[in-house]
Amino acid sequence: MTSTRDQARIFDAIEEVLLRHAPPLAVRRDTPADKRNVHLWSEKELEIAGRKRTEVYFAGAIVQKGYVGFYYMPVYTDAERRGLFAPELLPLLEGKSCFHVKELDDKRLGQIEDALERGLDLYRQRGWI
Repeated sequence: MTSTRDQARIFDAIEEVLLRHAPPLAVRRDTPADKRNVHLWSEKELEIAGRKRTEVYFAGAIVQKGYVGFYYMPVYTDAERRGLFAPELLPLLEGKSCFHVKELDDKRLGQIEDALERGLDLYRQRGWI
């Protein structure tokens, strides 16, 4: 299990990378305030698959019990989005869009940064930002 200190370090690093994308994305934090989290949203009126929306979730991080969850929604845009992830990230993927990060080095953080950039490009191409 990842120590609280390690979780704080991992969260801080991922949060720093996420916040580089605000703007154009909006930052939100859930409550309770004692649960460390950060989320990025595109706040724009648009239509996706015939449904009107005023926002689209992009990515976020939450300190969970034993790991930091890194949530990445561009993977839902199409089946080929798994190609956004470096091979070292894929073993951390639980489900379709949540990575359980228990260890973080510069290489893996760079891979997260790269995935965020690619996801942002995708959202821009679709007119979601």
